[in-house]
Amino acid sequence: MTIGGVAIPYDAYAGTIVVHPKGYDDVALNRDPNDKSVQAQAAMFYVAYMKSDTKGAVRPVTFLYNGGPGSSTVWLHMGAFGPRRVVTMDDAHTPAAPYSVVNNEFSLLDVSDLVFIDAPGTGFSRIAGKDKEKAFYGVDEDAEAFADFIVQFLAKYGRWNSPKYVFGESYGTTRSAVLSNILETEKSFDLNGVILLSQILNFDFSADSPQFNPGVDLPYQLALPTYAASAWYHKKLPGGQRDLPGLLEEVEHFAMNEYAVALGAGATLTADQRKAIAEKLHNYTGLPVDYILKSDLRVNAGQFEKNLQDDSDMTTGRLDTRFSGPTFDPLSKEAEYDPQSAAIGSAYVSAFNDYVRKELKFGENREYKPEAEVFPAWNMLHQAPGAPFPLPQSANVMVDLAIAMKYNPNLKVLLNAGYFDLATPFFEGMYEMQHLPIPQKLQSNIEFKFYESGHMVYAHQASLKALHDNVAAFIQKNGNEKTK
Repeated sequence: MTIGGVAIPYDAYAGTIVVHPKGYDDVALNRDPNDKSVQAQAAMFYVAYMKSDTKGAVRPVTFLYNGGPGSSTVWLHMGAFGPRRVVTMDDAHTPAAPYSVVNNEFSLLDVSDLVFIDAPGTGFSRIAGKDKEKAFYGVDEDAEAFADFIVQFLAKYGRWNSPKYVFGESYGTTRSAVLSNILETEKSFDLNGVILLSQILNFDFSADSPQFNPGVDLPYQLALPTYAASAWYHKKLPGGQRDLPGLLEEVEHFAMNEYAVALGAGATLTADQRKAIAEKLHNYTGLPVDYILKSDLRVNAGQFEKNLQDDSDMTTGRLDTRFSGPTFDPLSKEAEYDPQSAAIGSAYVSAFNDYVRKELKFGENREYKPEAEVFPAWNMLHQAPGAPFPLPQSANVMVDLAIAMKYNPNLKVLLNAGYFDLATPFFEGMYEMQHLPIPQKLQSNIEFKFYESGHMVYAHQASLKALHDNVAAFIQKNGNEKTK
């Protein structure tokens, strides 16, 4: 392949590695597949790309995965950093097949070998054995499986002495926090860096359903800058267009000060104060004042997606608010689908299914599952480091990342986020990082990069180039002298 005008020879490896739950007893393993007492196991599918001619240099290796939970890694593979990339429309529905698959000049193979991993039950990864869903479908169980995979991969390909990075997107950032702590404190090896894209570490901060968690108002505050950016993009702000960075700085200040005080006041807020806040929210979101008042100054993400362009019967995207699609039901309260997923999903899945079989020669007579239905069985309870048992609360893995950073004070973290992402708003990621329970001096280990794109930052080509450049610089900066 060619990156930046330079030809890079590489080898591709497609296969599976069998992993087991924590506490697996390899002595007691019953290998009879018909025996229902056989211990649970997962065959995790991966595609690894390694530069062929390294001239003896120790190459970094980066492990990449999407999130969900229940998502395969087709998105990062075919949209961001694999050697082939599917071309999609920037903010509109991509026409049906045939799709254009091109040499990916933005692949990270110029600075690191790459390993794309499908979570248990997704893609070509499969689970089997007694209580298999219980063994792998959970915050902690999932991270343990990835830790087992990485350790086995390093041994299989002789990469223990390579600089090591993990790259997670969306729920993959949740996984990365838990995984980094396991690798650092239980598997006894230091990561060089943790790369996060579209972050969520504390699920109490999600803007999707905060109405079911009354008394916790931070989701409304942290989503507000994304509402403003989205209204700006669709030209819905009263008073005409403004400079986006200046607008966001103003909204962020309002969200954490005047708006926070108003929400905190609850029922004690006077009618005049409520009206004043509603008018400011109207100026920042484009939503009608009366609607904001009826919503008690609290508009969740689904409501915003449904109502921002309600005058034209269009629903705004969740993963990327630059996208729009026809509203299913004009009388619905919230958005009933995500126009961005509808716009590009077919291109990614079709292109990968064609590529993996024709070029990688893997998957004949097998179904590739871009998404797996894991939620009926998924265990969101998490046992944070130091907790005596999984706590009965929303998953919060901020402590895990903090422990990993304190255990390895050299560990560097790069947070990447899109301004138009309502699944994991960029301001939420900033807030989480600025509230990690770490010494102040370790805050300097964290970098922030923002893009005029959405959840899948790479769906916008200019942002994909910037993402490549920022991540490549991070990898090069945090390797060691033997890799530079």
